[in-house]
Amino acid sequence: MKNDFLPISRQDMERRGWKQADFILVTADAYVDHPSFANAIISRVLESEGYKVGLISQPDWNDRKAFQVLGTPKYAFLVSGGNIDSMVNHYTVSKKRRNTDSYSPGGKAGLRPDRPTIVYCNKLREAFSKDIPIVIGGIEASLRRFAHYDYWQDKVRRSILCDSQANLLSYGMGERSIVQIAERLRSGIPIQEIRDVAGTCYLTKSVDEIENKILLSSFDEIRRDKRKYAMNCRTEYEEQNPFRGKILAEEQTDGFYLVQNPPQKPLGRAELDRVYSLKYQRAWHPVYDKQGGVPAIEEVKFSVISERGCFGACNFCALAFHQGRVVTSRSHQSIVTEVKKITHDPDFKGYIHDVGGPTANFRMEACEKQKTHGACKDKQCLYPKPCKNLRVSHRDYLELLRKIKQIDGVKKVFIRSGIRFDYLLADKDDTFFRELVRDHVSGQLKVAPEHCSDNVLKRMGKPEISVYNQFKKKFFQYCSECGKEQYLVPYLMSSHPGSTLKDAVRMAEFLRDSNYQPEQVQDFYPTPGTISTCMYYTGLDPRSMEKVYVPRSYKEKQMQRALLQYRRKENYQTVKEALTLVGRTDLIGFDSRCLIRPQVTKAKSRKGWKEQGSSLKQKSQKNQKNIINHGRNTNENHRRKSSIGKGKTGNQKRGGKPKR
Repeated sequence: MKNDFLPISRQDMERRGWKQADFILVTADAYVDHPSFANAIISRVLESEGYKVGLISQPDWNDRKAFQVLGTPKYAFLVSGGNIDSMVNHYTVSKKRRNTDSYSPGGKAGLRPDRPTIVYCNKLREAFSKDIPIVIGGIEASLRRFAHYDYWQDKVRRSILCDSQANLLSYGMGERSIVQIAERLRSGIPIQEIRDVAGTCYLTKSVDEIENKILLSSFDEIRRDKRKYAMNCRTEYEEQNPFRGKILAEEQTDGFYLVQNPPQKPLGRAELDRVYSLKYQRAWHPVYDKQGGVPAIEEVKFSVISERGCFGACNFCALAFHQGRVVTSRSHQSIVTEVKKITHDPDFKGYIHDVGGPTANFRMEACEKQKTHGACKDKQCLYPKPCKNLRVSHRDYLELLRKIKQIDGVKKVFIRSGIRFDYLLADKDDTFFRELVRDHVSGQLKVAPEHCSDNVLKRMGKPEISVYNQFKKKFFQYCSECGKEQYLVPYLMSSHPGSTLKDAVRMAEFLRDSNYQPEQVQDFYPTPGTISTCMYYTGLDPRSMEKVYVPRSYKEKQMQRALLQYRRKENYQTVKEALTLVGRTDLIGFDSRCLIRPQVTKAKSRKGWKEQGSSLKQKSQKNQKNIINHGRNTNENHRRKSSIGKGKTGNQKRGGKPKR
């Protein structure tokens, strides 16, 4: 494949005969021209519409000249924080700095600032005239479009549009929005007057003339009153509907209002096919070759995105707020064509790693109503039970997988993106389930029960644990029938809002009875734009306005996490302290149902072995209440039996590490 990357230097522009680019995209990621990378999609979509697009990747934010390498764009700068939120990319949930960055050359950390969308825009204002048009987009801008709680600063911040000094914000999947913005700029409309594009936000001094709007509580109000913050969150989700959503306005500071137009309608099948057929190089830019390339592409190089959107709508996931709840998918022919391109890659060994999206087994709208009205305002498709109007079928997905398997050069097609097991069980036809187990599991199938306590699952928006147990039973039944030894690797989350220390102990018992030792556990990470983050900050469930217990202290989070990995030696003291605090010392002993054993040491006297007289330091009554007070009313069944699988798990036998 010849080098046909978009220009990243003046020399590249000259080779193309350009004197000026129409748009310059400034991004916090290294330049990877692959359809799994948002910057590649946006730039190629604009190029396909006849615009000249250049890229500035990971500029040195301390040097204004780094932003001037391609000159001044004819129409606007486009700024993106990258494929992943910059703060999540930089910090663990305990706010410790990460050592690597998969979206940088060689995986090197430190090549982007915190909150790059804000930093880059302000640098552009310094390097160019103050009136240079700037449009921001991507996941960082999308999830911060309203005033939002910032976990890393532990405060409410105003809209990113205010702090960035940009003119427009494109949220969600921005292909159609960016083309409409470009058309208006090309026709001579000043960017300050572009106010009618769906899927965009802008700032204005007055909203009196805007009809059919909802006025949210102001920035000052929600940072003073957590109840108003929760009510704003609920309204933002209710109006996240491209068919009937209303304009939302939220006063920020200095008399400015953030105005959000309703979302863009999802791209139709033909539009999606076109987006994924553009001339992506499917590789990192050669400038990174000497640095070892860009690690992030390895996860997606031999995978195919088949759909967008997710009607699962888990409360801790931002997909519903970004991609929306209406699922749209590509045609079989479009996907087959892409797979054929993959088979010609010299590194391809015959294995398609994934065919999916946010949820692999969603290929269509949840119901007929969603085609014209979008997702329901007051209820969810799968929670607490599958809606009676839900269309459940895996026939189309199964047919697609069968077609891919027939392509020359393809040995196996695996499914590694999430399978929604409650939707799978709702299908009365088990054909897909059986073929999934027989042909599409690479030894381990990753699933996401997240927890075993129904009280916690309620706050997550996940099905009851009995549903998972039913799925697990069928999975191993079908494995046995086809003579395969395969395993489930469940994603588990600690410290989610609603999870008490007693719930964490219950989870430890669940893992004990399942003979499962998780290699990795995800602590709940409060990221902007999710309902669970609203719960974390306000202590309220925005949908019901019920009070929610929130584990906040570092000590309790440490305990909840340790309980999920109670067999690790380094967690012994923490687990022991947690069990003592909740009055579950019955789980400390030599019985098979105990989580840990008493500490023993060989005595110097003739009495032989005896328990060492060490004990936990006495905790104040106040500190104990801070951790266990909410869990006192929980109806526990300490001897509850449940299992993930028979015998050892995939992690124990194969050393697999589930990735989140």
